[in-house]
Amino acid sequence: MSVNQIEVVDMHTGGEPLRIIKSGYPPVEGDTILEKRRFVRDRLDHLRQFLMFEPRGHTDMYGALLVEPSDPQADLAVLFMHNEGYSTMCGHAVIALGRYAVETGLVPAVEGETIVRIECPCGLVTAHVSVEKGRAGDVWFSSVPAFLIERDILVDVPGCGDILCDIAYGGAVYALVPADAAGLEIGKSPVAEFISTANRLVERVNATTDFSGTLGGDLGFLYGAIFTDLIAPSKDALTRNICVFAEGQVDRSPTGSGVTARLAAAHARGLVAIGERCTFESVTGSRFWGEVEGETAFNGRSAVTVRVGGRAYFSGESRFWLEPEDDLGRGFLVR
Repeated sequence: MSVNQIEVVDMHTGGEPLRIIKSGYPPVEGDTILEKRRFVRDRLDHLRQFLMFEPRGHTDMYGALLVEPSDPQADLAVLFMHNEGYSTMCGHAVIALGRYAVETGLVPAVEGETIVRIECPCGLVTAHVSVEKGRAGDVWFSSVPAFLIERDILVDVPGCGDILCDIAYGGAVYALVPADAAGLEIGKSPVAEFISTANRLVERVNATTDFSGTLGGDLGFLYGAIFTDLIAPSKDALTRNICVFAEGQVDRSPTGSGVTARLAAAHARGLVAIGERCTFESVTGSRFWGEVEGETAFNGRSAVTVRVGGRAYFSGESRFWLEPEDDLGRGFLVR
C-alpha cells in the first residue's frame, strides 16, 4: 500500500469529529457523486482506513473528502467516511463544511449570510452560514426530501425480543427507537448497551427489508438506529437522542440527518407543524435546532424538507504519512 503525505483539517460539531482531507488523495474518478463514492469504496478504501483508524484516528472518527462537483449548482461536493465505509448524508459534517468553506475562501464570504451549496451522495444540500466581519459563525442547512418510510414496525432483535420502531429517511435511513422499548434509558444505561442493541437491530432489519425500491441501491440501506426519549419533537420541550451508526459508531452530536428523519416522522404523525422549531440534545449535551421547512414529494411519496442548525469549531491541522515498514500504521481498530 502506498500513501503519500495527506494533509487534513480537524473540526467538530457538537463534539462529533470531522477530519477534512485537504490534499494528498489520488484523483477520484466518476461522472456523478455516486460513481465517485463507488470509486473510493472500491479503489481507495485503504486511505479511509489510514485516516479513520488508529493510530491516527479511532473507532468513532469521521471524515470528509472534497471532490469535484457533478451538480452544476454545487459550490463543492463531498464524500463522507467512517469506521465502516461511506455514508450518504451527514448533517454535522455539512454544518462544519459550511463554516470551513467560508473561512478558507472556497466560497466568498457575504456579510450577514453566505450560501454554500454542497453536493452530497443523497443530493444537493444548501448550507446557510452566518457571517460577521468576515468570520463564519452558526450554520443551518436545508435538507433533501425526508419522509417516514414505515411506521410502528416490530423488529425481532436477538436477545431483546420485539422492538417497536419507525423507519425514516433524512438523507440516510434510520430506525427511530424509543429507548424504553429496548429496555434502555438515555443518560442512565451504558452507551455500550445502546451500541449492542443498535448493531443487532440494524443487522436484522437490513437482512429482512429491502429499501432499494424506495431509494435505489446506493441509498437504500438502514444506516443506523436513533434511540429517543419519550418526548416527541415540539417547540415546548427539549428532546434527547443517541444515534448509533455504521459499525457501532456513536454520534457525539444530535445527528443532523437524524434530526431530519425524526422531524419528518413527527410531521407525518401530525406531531409537529411546519415552522415549529424544536431542540435536540445529544449524548454529550450538545444541541441542534430543527424545524420542518415545507412539504414536498419524493418519487410520488409525501415528504418534507427540514432545516437543522448548529455550530462547528476548528480543532487542528495535521500532515500524515506512512513509513514503508510500518504495518500497524496502515490502520487498525482495537474496538
